[in-house]
Amino acid sequence: MGYFPYNVIVNEVVNINAYKAVFYKKAEGTEPAKLFLSSLDNKMRAKMTRTIDIFEARGTDLREPYSKHLDDGIFEFREQLGNNISRVLYFFIVGNRAILTHGFIKKTNKTPPEEIQKAKLYRTDYLSRKGESNE
Repeated sequence: MGYFPYNVIVNEVVNINAYKAVFYKKAEGTEPAKLFLSSLDNKMRAKMTRTIDIFEARGTDLREPYSKHLDDGIFEFREQLGNNISRVLYFFIVGNRAILTHGFIKKTNKTPPEEIQKAKLYRTDYLSRKGESNE
């Protein structure tokens, strides 16, 4: 008998392996990734939102050009529109959830180390406050 990743409930099929993208919320209440997305022009925001939607459907199967592992469990969603390159960094937690930490406009060939470090700091903060309502 093969593995079947769906629950069938009264004529409804639910993917039990679905992923969910959640915005990281700082202690004072701001959500850096959400603020970044709202700052993008309409076309870039639509592209990045579509990439996040694809992630929620495909989870860890999502690879380049949409997603890339950077360092120590930090990943990035990747989008480009003309010469504009946007990134949203994230990490995984138990329960098929990705926590979107923040975003930035990429201006160099490699993701700046300070952006990766910021995502790691946000992850540490998130995990330390995990018991609080952070979603």
